[in-house]
Amino acid sequence: MSGKLDDYLRLNETAINLRAQRQQLLASNIANADTPNYKARDMDFSKSLQSALDRSQATNMPLNKTNPAHLDSNVNGAPGDPTILYRTPLQSSADGNTVDMDVERNQFADNAVHYEAGLTLISSQIKDMLAVIQG
Repeated sequence: MSGKLDDYLRLNETAINLRAQRQQLLASNIANADTPNYKARDMDFSKSLQSALDRSQATNMPLNKTNPAHLDSNVNGAPGDPTILYRTPLQSSADGNTVDMDVERNQFADNAVHYEAGLTLISSQIKDMLAVIQG
C-alpha cells in the first residue's frame, strides 16, 4: 500500500525537495553578492527533476545484497544531487563577482511561488485521499 502512496506523491515530493535546494542556492547567491570573485550558481530545474524521477524509477527494483551488513536502498524519490551550474553574468563586475541582485531576487521570488504551489498540490492530494478514506 505504501508503494502506491509513494508513487502518488512522488512527483510533487521530488519537485518540492528540488525547489528547496534551489532556494538555498539562490539565497547563497544573494548572501554573497558583495564577495569578490564569487560565481553565482543555479540549477536547471526541469533537467534536475527529470533526472531525479528517472533515478527513482530505476531504484524501484530490489537490490541483491551480497553481505548482511550492506544497507537497504531506500532512496526512492530522493532528488539526489542536482547538477549545479554557474550563471552567465549579464554585466561584468570589477571584482569578478557574477551575482546580479535583480536576477537573483526575481529567481528567488519565482522559486518561492513554485514551492508554495507544490505544497498546495501535495496538501490537495492528501485531502483527496482523506476524503476517499473517510467516505
